[in-house]
Amino acid sequence: MKIEKVLRRLKDRGEKALIIYITAGDPDLEVTEELVCSIAKAGADIVELGIPFSDPLADGVTIQQASQRALESNTNIPKILSAIVRIREKTSIPIALMTYYNPIYCYGLDRFVIDSKKVGVDGFIVPDLPLEESEEFRSITDKAGINLISFLSPTSTSERIAAIARSARGFIYCVSVTGVTGVRKNFSPKIVEMMEKIRLCTDVPLAIGFGISNPEQAKEATKYADAVIVGSAVVKLIENSRGDLSVMLSQVSDFVKSLKETIDGKNSTEKFS
Repeated sequence: MKIEKVLRRLKDRGEKALIIYITAGDPDLEVTEELVCSIAKAGADIVELGIPFSDPLADGVTIQQASQRALESNTNIPKILSAIVRIREKTSIPIALMTYYNPIYCYGLDRFVIDSKKVGVDGFIVPDLPLEESEEFRSITDKAGINLISFLSPTSTSERIAAIARSARGFIYCVSVTGVTGVRKNFSPKIVEMMEKIRLCTDVPLAIGFGISNPEQAKEATKYADAVIVGSAVVKLIENSRGDLSVMLSQVSDFVKSLKETIDGKNSTEKFS
């Protein structure tokens, strides 16, 4: 499975991974294709591609608005999968689709997994699908060789951490705060305790996400995790530069480069602090 292979290879080399989230179809799918390729070229290790949904409960205002813009541009699952076909002609970067369970259910569980596998999707991130209700979908994804990513948060009990660790695939998405996605200034002090508890249960790679908005925070996150996930800050750059594609691609690329170089210990972070 490509996602875990990439993360373990980096870990074996003593390096940290950068996972970048963008919303598919914001502002349209043609731009999304260019963004994914630009993000890959800038140094990201995995792309998390959000499927827009009308009721994104885990997302903050920035990503909610991106989802709305994508829906207004008539973005849907078949069109996203077709875009991934074109993306795969240009880059082999691992792609995880982030979505809610309702769109998957409406599309059809088997059909969604089969169609995603055909175009080169490597993982699924489904924040509203709890472990207790994931058995059917997980059996389908396991059979297809696609990672279904699990979540843990600072409020997770030791029992839940152990249960998630036993079923984890690809990486464990470690939520750095309680609440929704969005830019924040600091990590919860409980994050270190949570990460230590997870480490005792599994060697599956750990990724920290939610609220990481600049290179300094990304660097801090890698003290505890194998990977860092940055989403809202990138989506905000896309929103602010929608009128000029060249500016958008340049700003997103520069930001991703700065994140990657900083977590690798190679770059000054003043520009994005």
